[in-house]
Amino acid sequence: MKDAVKAAFAELSGRAGELRAKPISGLFEQAPQRLDQLVIEGAGLRLDLSKQMLDVTIVNALVDIAEMAGVPAARAAMVRGDEVNRTEHRAVLHMALRASAGYPHADAVHEALERVQLLADDVRAGRRTGSTGRPFTDIVNIGIGGSHLGPALACDALRYAGGEHLRAHFLANVDGGELDRILAGLDPATTLFIVASKSFTTVETRLNATSARRWLTATLGEADAVASHFVAVSSRPERAVEFGIAEANVFPMWDWVGGRYSMWSAIGLPIALALGMPVFRALLAGAAAMDEHFVATPLVRNMPVMLALTGLWNCHVLGAETYAVVPYDDRLRYLPDYLQQLEMESNGKRVGLDDALLDHHTAPITWGGLGTNAQHAFFQLLHQGTRLVPVDFICALSHPVAPREHHDMLLANCFAQAEALMRGRSFGDSAPDAAGVDLALHRQSPGNRPSSMLTMETLDAHTLGALIALYEHKTFVQSVVWNINAFDQWGVELGKELASGILEEITGRQAPAPHDPSTAALISRYRAARG
Repeated sequence: MKDAVKAAFAELSGRAGELRAKPISGLFEQAPQRLDQLVIEGAGLRLDLSKQMLDVTIVNALVDIAEMAGVPAARAAMVRGDEVNRTEHRAVLHMALRASAGYPHADAVHEALERVQLLADDVRAGRRTGSTGRPFTDIVNIGIGGSHLGPALACDALRYAGGEHLRAHFLANVDGGELDRILAGLDPATTLFIVASKSFTTVETRLNATSARRWLTATLGEADAVASHFVAVSSRPERAVEFGIAEANVFPMWDWVGGRYSMWSAIGLPIALALGMPVFRALLAGAAAMDEHFVATPLVRNMPVMLALTGLWNCHVLGAETYAVVPYDDRLRYLPDYLQQLEMESNGKRVGLDDALLDHHTAPITWGGLGTNAQHAFFQLLHQGTRLVPVDFICALSHPVAPREHHDMLLANCFAQAEALMRGRSFGDSAPDAAGVDLALHRQSPGNRPSSMLTMETLDAHTLGALIALYEHKTFVQSVVWNINAFDQWGVELGKELASGILEEITGRQAPAPHDPSTAALISRYRAARG
């Protein structure tokens, strides 16, 4: 964070003390226009920040900080295709994947989407079949991280779209139990595998793909199985071909798209296959609508910018170290997992773009769960715990299949929890009972717990695309203010490198290497257990 930005946040600390001393609910009385001032609409979404510990003065100060940090210039640089990812010397152009025009690489993106549509249409119509001539009934996406979380989220969230579906399964974990669970109910003759790996060297994905190939060939034979039942998505097509996948069955990725920003590319092939290409294109259109809002809207009315600045205010001024994402919609059950990778892998950094070690926190810990389940789990901490945990509530005002009484109760709980966090509850003066227990004190909740409310009329492909793009841009804006690179992830490498060496020791292909006593003992115990 640049010195001027840091100083600006420090100046806001005094104002935060004043706001903490007042109930958030009282701010509505002080400013009758508060709701209009702190509600932003765009791309089919409505963001209500009025239950945050903010007022217009703070909002304007935060917008000034965004200007000071260079958010508009950084946004323009990303759109132009400049080398935004400086540590890897790459452009960052995931917005180009869902744009109709105006971005670099439009021809390559269009060609890739046409290939995705051709495969999806042929498979869904039964024109492309397995090696025995039977149509596919199931697809298994083999990937991890960005090659898994986005497509899995979309396929589950949009499960009521697209008519008759192919069943989509997602194999990510190298745990053999997950492999067994997924393959147990499948027929090799009607299963299509997608190997999704940008580098095609990710060890978990390679092992899972190899095991899937073995499972197929045991029934169908090597040549027919691989030729008819495997496709791949990779920026290194030669490695997919080396694995045995026909070059015509390899779809492209590009180095200007990071893995966790890639579901809009051919990485979204499971979405097109399971739900149909019109659904996938609607998802892209929703993200593009949020892109347009992000690029063209003034900062003070810009939904991703204001969501980002509110998070920065909560983190750096109010002292929140985590925030919870609580969707009140079963279709968004994978959203907290998706956002964990998006935000913490992007912004969990300790070195700034000036190569200096940071003296402040960056990404708050992102976590969450489904309402109403979360109310009977971690909401106790939110209401009465000692930590300040801001919450993003997310809900759709309608549902395609839920009975009315279910949706009524679901949204009543969503709205009530946000109000309860803000208002709190008091039971008056202390009054110990006959046993000396002050039950009133135990039951009261202090309130003044901030939250945001994201609503949409309906959760469909368009609004889901807008929702995901909203959090992508929020993550980018925060990285600019922190002066860090949101698009590399060097921190994931060390553990993988050590695991490679330990694997060689476990299997006996390499002599034991020096380790700390604890790790050495674990390796020894496992070697004994595996015989």
